[in-house]
Amino acid sequence: MKSIWENEVKMPEFPALKKDIKTDVLIIGGGIAGILTAYFLQQTGIDCVLVEKNRLCSGTSGHTTAKITMQHGLVYHKLMDSFGREKALQYLQANKQAVEQFAHICKNADCNFERKDSFVYSMDDKRKLEQELDALHKLGYDARFADTPLLPFQTAGAVCCPSQAQFQPLKFLSYIAKDLTVYEHTFVREMAGNTAVTDNGKIKADYVIVTTHFPFINKHGSYFLKMYQHRSYVLALKSGNAGSLQVDGMYVDENKKGLSFRNYGDILLLGGGSHRTGKKGGNWEELRQIAGQYYPQAKEVCAWAAQDCMTVDDVPYIGRYSGRTQRLYVATGFNKWGMTGAMVSAQLLRDLLTDSDNQFAEVFSPSRNMVKPQLFVNMFEAVKNLLTPVPRRCPHMGCALKWNEAERTWDCACHGSRFSEEGRVIDNPANGR
Repeated sequence: MKSIWENEVKMPEFPALKKDIKTDVLIIGGGIAGILTAYFLQQTGIDCVLVEKNRLCSGTSGHTTAKITMQHGLVYHKLMDSFGREKALQYLQANKQAVEQFAHICKNADCNFERKDSFVYSMDDKRKLEQELDALHKLGYDARFADTPLLPFQTAGAVCCPSQAQFQPLKFLSYIAKDLTVYEHTFVREMAGNTAVTDNGKIKADYVIVTTHFPFINKHGSYFLKMYQHRSYVLALKSGNAGSLQVDGMYVDENKKGLSFRNYGDILLLGGGSHRTGKKGGNWEELRQIAGQYYPQAKEVCAWAAQDCMTVDDVPYIGRYSGRTQRLYVATGFNKWGMTGAMVSAQLLRDLLTDSDNQFAEVFSPSRNMVKPQLFVNMFEAVKNLLTPVPRRCPHMGCALKWNEAERTWDCACHGSRFSEEGRVIDNPANGR
């Protein structure tokens, strides 16, 4: 299903590659992370080429709820505990700067950019909110406790971070992509060193950056262990009484299975129904029941789903693909916060490729210590699904595929690849058309 963003915007079109070429930097993957990285590299005068196997923003970037915020759930007290104050502060500063960078670029882009307060609420645990507020205050950030009177149900309150933002993502990406060197419908079948092999040409590059949502090169980095994928669902609701749908901010439940809210004009975007890819979840059915309960006069005008890469420690992987790769880089694992995650990635990768200092490189390094509880959960899921005796298996690493009745797809619970009923790849890391 198309998102409300896709229904409004036709992205610029680019040709397919039909010859051998050379470039300073090759970026593989045409979502927001790849487009922003190409945009910043082009501004520095670096020759770069972006390739996408389908159309630009045809994946997760076209299906986001487009919240631009440094508030990523109740994450800062966790980061303080696991990384310490200095790295937690670096994470906060990197994402805070990302919000302001969006504001700067959006001054010249007609993309419905709006400053909005951001709220993370809890249904029943005020203590969690107080823990997060304490961590944010120790990091020097002026967050506050807030009630949630505009939500349609009672909560224990929320942590509010003021003056964050929201926008129409495809209007923004259409604006910054129009002058880039892009090849669409150009599928990278394999990498031979720093040469990408496609159906109709090879691309030789000094540096390669992989921004394909889930990294597709398995022999480096062990991303198939360090990440899993998570699906979430969105309804766009409209009512004759537009005021009844206004929430005046961006809201998300601290529980991953909870709801999110934001407005786009007089439309309410209601998100939720989440589950690990390959598992069962509430999907649109759950959201439609909730909409019927709390917004009975509203009409559904659009429905879509998104898939997100989740890391073992809630921090994206941005930098060298692995400790052994000198000229191969990656940006992935945005943990449902791909707007600021992509902006942090683009600026960090630009600095790494131009030998400029970037104080945030260490905290986002893909080679940091990954021995976390989620790593063992991922390993257990992989072994369990490898041993599940079913005829349909994922070509990525051989895991069992599960039928997703709501979306009529075959989904892999190990690493999140998804396939149509006919077997066509929808979501990677499985590679193919």
